[in-house]
Amino acid sequence: MATIEIEIDDEKIHQLLQGDRGIAVLLEPILNQILQAEMTEHLKATPGEQTDDRRGYRNGTYERKLTTRVGTIELEVPRDREGTFQTALFQRYQRSEKALVLTLMQMVVQGVSTRRVKDITTELCGREFSSSTVSRLAEELDEQVQAWAERPLEQEYPFLVLDAMQLKVRRQKAVRSTTAMIAVGISEDGQREILGLEMALSETEEGWLRFIRQLKERGLSGVELATSDAHEGLKQALQEAFPGLIWQRCQSHFRRNVLDQTPSDYRDEMHEVLDRVLEADSQEEARTRLDDLRERMEEKAPSAMVTLEDGFYDATAVLALPEKYRKRLRTTNMVERFIQEIRRREKVIRIFPNIDSAYRLVGALCAETHEEWSTGRRYLNMDEYLEWRADQSVNGPLGEEASPGGEVATQPAAVPA
Repeated sequence: MATIEIEIDDEKIHQLLQGDRGIAVLLEPILNQILQAEMTEHLKATPGEQTDDRRGYRNGTYERKLTTRVGTIELEVPRDREGTFQTALFQRYQRSEKALVLTLMQMVVQGVSTRRVKDITTELCGREFSSSTVSRLAEELDEQVQAWAERPLEQEYPFLVLDAMQLKVRRQKAVRSTTAMIAVGISEDGQREILGLEMALSETEEGWLRFIRQLKERGLSGVELATSDAHEGLKQALQEAFPGLIWQRCQSHFRRNVLDQTPSDYRDEMHEVLDRVLEADSQEEARTRLDDLRERMEEKAPSAMVTLEDGFYDATAVLALPEKYRKRLRTTNMVERFIQEIRRREKVIRIFPNIDSAYRLVGALCAETHEEWSTGRRYLNMDEYLEWRADQSVNGPLGEEASPGGEVATQPAAVPA
């Protein structure tokens, strides 16, 4: 969509400052103007404009209420005479909102919520909910999330980034920690996609292997490099699923592991050592720099140097790739930022009433973010990577069970993230 200018009149600003609807007052004119811009793009003409590319005419508006975390917003949705206009705003914006509200509703219906939760659902939706209403809305949303989770993966995904988060879920008459495993892939076209989500009772090698096998069954292939923390079960699952894979240990986690073993008086100095080693142009140069700096730090932080040595090859594996790809693939920060968005919604709920509601909310957010990423600006230009891969293939045959770009020397990481 083309860039648009948002105009907010004085009355709206006054309501924002003086009224009790807060941010909802500000959001209404913004979303209404976005809807009008969508219609202009759909018709290829502004109101009253005559162009050769015009594809129809406006036919007024109709009112539509959008329920959000900041309250109910009243929108004026434009119509065209042929009835062909459909906005993506509601589907994209409300999928995760529905999941959030639905989880709150379940808490009310199942009697595990506080009075405050009931107040929130009433404020968001304007009424209380019966069990039958909850079931009907859950079925509708589950179908959308399931369609996303089961879609075929039709491209190759040279780069994977994986991480997990812990959620509090009521299971077996107690509140128990439950793991949500998330996989992000960067396709051969350079687009980011959230490939899948798996809920597990705990983070184990078996859980990760089951999740990765499901991704492969849906078509995941062409994986060259995977970035994750140093969870041994995840590392083993990746190596079993993709023999010859380049495994990159998340440098953010690695830095914390090393610094945790460093006396406080020498942490600034250790930061400098890590910068020198991890920002080298090649693994060979990184090895040389570490050897040069070892004597300087061994007496000051012996335990930290052991951790650095043990994880060196895994933390510098990304240096095998062309330089332009290293910054975005050396850490799991991409997934961790997305997990922070999940946390922002989760803290409203705190404890999920069941595992289905946890999967529904996280899955809805995954589907919504996937849609934004996969249809948005290209994340990486893959031309240089494809040239690099073709050059690497000269040294050995490519095959489904072999790494497309060959292997990087690695050694097991001794300290988990």
